[in-house]
Amino acid sequence: MKQYSSKKMVKRGFGRLSRFIALALFLAFAVLPLFWIIITSLKPSQEIYTFPLRYFPSRISFAGYQKLLGFAKFGTYFANSLWISLLASFGGLIASVLSGFALSRLKTSKKIQGLLLVLYFTQMVPSFLLMTPLFLMLSKMGLTDNRLALAVVYAATTVAFGAIMAKGFFDRIPASIEEAALIDGCDPFTALFKVILPITLPGLVAIFSFAFVNVWNELFLAVMLISSDRKLTVPVALNSFISKAGVSWDVMSAGIVVALIPTMVIFAFGQKYIVAGLTEGGVKG
Repeated sequence: MKQYSSKKMVKRGFGRLSRFIALALFLAFAVLPLFWIIITSLKPSQEIYTFPLRYFPSRISFAGYQKLLGFAKFGTYFANSLWISLLASFGGLIASVLSGFALSRLKTSKKIQGLLLVLYFTQMVPSFLLMTPLFLMLSKMGLTDNRLALAVVYAATTVAFGAIMAKGFFDRIPASIEEAALIDGCDPFTALFKVILPITLPGLVAIFSFAFVNVWNELFLAVMLISSDRKLTVPVALNSFISKAGVSWDVMSAGIVVALIPTMVIFAFGQKYIVAGLTEGGVKG
């Protein structure tokens, strides 16, 4: 009996050790690129190209950040990205909530089931296939090189995934809560915004966070639809640092570090709600 218990303890210990090693390797692969970018942004430019590689700078240099903010108009690009991302995320969130609520409460309808299948199908369509018709449509409407139009396009691209997520959140809320609000004199929109949505706050934060990150990091639509230098977004600006003459790695690394700040802030302050939202938003089978 004791021998069986010792074998079981050894097996359990080996399982824990293997999981620890796997998580450590995953953490290393996830953190090391970010660490290298931060270190590169703080190196003097001459140390970036030295061989053998210097894993730590001999002295801390902010020359890359000074070039980034002083000569590349990065502050303007950052403001453009922030404005477009917030507008698109809030717009996509509102549309996702309304769509998800309808999908949840009318799920017995065959038309709603068909619409839900269409939403799932749109997640499998490569975005590259939509770029040419989208550009032609916006060109004929005179909406290219327009930040508001780009924000609307971004909001539309987040609605399908957001609606699917929102439906999962609303499915977990009993319809009796909404019915009680209607009996108390609320109209459907008041019941939704004052009774149902406060309950699904973690889900709303999760939808907004994923929409914001996707919009903030998007490159190809911004390259296609924006041509004026003063209207560029952060990903397009970072891409423009790559030229035939080479890459200014100190400036590029500094730009990446600065570009990471908004997403890090969102996930740092909304982590609790995001985890809760993803946990509560599981769609019932």
